[in-house]
Amino acid sequence: YTFLTISGCPPQWDGITCWPQGSPNQLVSVACPEHIYDFNHKGFAHRKCGSSGMWLQVPGVNRTWANYSECVTLVSPGRRAQEKEVFERLRLIYTVGYSVSLATLLIALCILCYFKRLHCTRNYIHIHLFTSFICRAGSIFLKDAVLYSREDEGILKDEIGEIALPKASEFQWVGCKVTVTLFLYFLATNHYWILVEGLYLHSLIFMAYLSDRSYFWALTIIGWGLPAVFVSVWASVRVSLADTQCWDLSAGHMKWIYQTPILAATLVNFFLFLNIVRVLASKLWETTTGKLDPRQQYGKLLKSTLVLMPLFGVHYVVFMAIPYTEVTGLLWQIQMHYEMFFNSSQGFFVAIIYCFCNGEVQAEVRKFWFRRNLSLDLKQKSRMTSTGGSCHYGGVLSHTTNSVCLSMAARGKPLPLPVHSTSYLPGYFSSAAPSDHNPLQVTNCRENTELTCGADIHP
Repeated sequence: YTFLTISGCPPQWDGITCWPQGSPNQLVSVACPEHIYDFNHKGFAHRKCGSSGMWLQVPGVNRTWANYSECVTLVSPGRRAQEKEVFERLRLIYTVGYSVSLATLLIALCILCYFKRLHCTRNYIHIHLFTSFICRAGSIFLKDAVLYSREDEGILKDEIGEIALPKASEFQWVGCKVTVTLFLYFLATNHYWILVEGLYLHSLIFMAYLSDRSYFWALTIIGWGLPAVFVSVWASVRVSLADTQCWDLSAGHMKWIYQTPILAATLVNFFLFLNIVRVLASKLWETTTGKLDPRQQYGKLLKSTLVLMPLFGVHYVVFMAIPYTEVTGLLWQIQMHYEMFFNSSQGFFVAIIYCFCNGEVQAEVRKFWFRRNLSLDLKQKSRMTSTGGSCHYGGVLSHTTNSVCLSMAARGKPLPLPVHSTSYLPGYFSSAAPSDHNPLQVTNCRENTELTCGADIHP
């Protein structure tokens, strides 16, 4: 038997690149890894193999020393402070936006789930859309918590680009990788549920073949299933070819595995939006010609268009063809501030339009509030009459006599009413003659296609 002994520093993966075996007192150099898109791929990274056959450690820190100065772009302290200020401002914008959207979406989701009369295919799709927005916001908050908690545990860099990396561990970055993968999945599902909403609304206007509830499961597969496929493919490729420390680092062209389907969904939605606006304009001109002046016609069309824009995610198209530029550049800052604001607040606008501006939702909430107030009022009157001792049932209608006994507690005498006096009770409406103002009047969940807000829109 021949025993091979390895003298020197062993080969090692540090989470960024793979280091070959090094001889004692040797400065090992490797090319900057190509799978990190932002690196300078013409430079080299360096590591020192100590005289004891171990990789050189940073004094006082249990981390391996490495020099990636040729791989990273050096920035001055002033510019670094400027970039930090920009990123902190952007983080504040999207944190506030996603927080407001999350609170609004949770309320809207509870409303649509609580009232059974609102349960229909259209509102089921709304519920899934709200859920996708909620998951997207939650995954962003989770990702920020994980990444920012690792700031002090990750890469330590001084002014000349020397980096102290923690010792490689197989399970060290598992939580971070899972968090980034979930974030990308919920980001993709959000775009695809926006696409489902666009397809459904477009079908109601033009074809009406998706109104049947049997198609709901196909839409569900599109919304939740398709993103799972291409995000899983991306994760498999990433773990095989570019398994860096945490997958928040760019891996070059691998991002197109999940970005291409998202961009495709955005473009399809944009064309659906243009087609619906075209139909709205033609219908508006047909129905209002001679009734409204051109200024009023354009105003109504503009209002409907502005309502549809957040529903179809039109804001994603504005900077779609513009590549990212320098971090501190004016165009980059305009783009990022625009995207952070509209991306984070889109859920808020969608909840307002699909739920709070919906006439059926408003009617159900009014009925609920009316019944609650009526119940409290009857309980209060019942307690008042029971203390008078003349009528034990208060203002409750008797099923045996069809009469109402209202007690006057101050006099201690019952006040008899005629048999048909129930029609004068607060909130009472005869079933034979329904009133237009009756908040208890039943309205079914309709598959309407009206496209204006408040009095004009019931999406």
